[in-house]
Amino acid sequence: MYTPESGGSIGHVADRITRITTANLFDVEPMKRTDISPRRLLSVVGAVVVVCVVAVFVAFAVPQAVGADHSYVVLSSSMAPAMEAGDAVFVEEVPPERIEQGDAITFEPPADHGEYGIDRVTHRVVEVVERDDRLYFRTQGDANEEPDQALVPADNVVGHVSMHVPELGHAVLFAGSKAGIVTLVVVPAVLLGLDELHRLWTLTRASSSEDSDGQPDLEPAED
Repeated sequence: MYTPESGGSIGHVADRITRITTANLFDVEPMKRTDISPRRLLSVVGAVVVVCVVAVFVAFAVPQAVGADHSYVVLSSSMAPAMEAGDAVFVEEVPPERIEQGDAITFEPPADHGEYGIDRVTHRVVEVVERDDRLYFRTQGDANEEPDQALVPADNVVGHVSMHVPELGHAVLFAGSKAGIVTLVVVPAVLLGLDELHRLWTLTRASSSEDSDGQPDLEPAED
């Protein structure tokens, strides 16, 4: 369980971080932020958005960064409304003995399971069963009227769902497609290259102008 800090402390720290970050990004003193050009502000805001988006994708690609062990895209709505198709789930490996009724778990369905043939299934535990000194879990999708056809052996459990991010799965699937690669990689790279070329051209033009202005005017000498 996480214990929230006091509002005053969070506000003070957030204000300090904002001042420091803004000063570093704009290379100006914190009190002179009103001098920022709209273009520079838009550029920085865009960079922050890109960093946030990239951070989410990195978390999915490296779930250990958020304290999980695996990440998956939900492909069906059998767990709706808790988890919809297109959501992303982060799964933490835990000892089977720690799994309780009500936990959402990800598992490899056994041969006699109704979802057999699918690599991974995420359903909720509705009953913990001990049989012949072995541990099993009776599972059911939140949107399903009946439990799954077969018990899930503890050995088939990947882990329990520690968190999920709505709609992230759609973005992950899109990013892996050809259209996604063009949209998220090629187009930004081209735009970045064009922006750098424009900046270099502007600097070169300004430098040439300064050189022309700095040369003294030479008048012909009188005989």
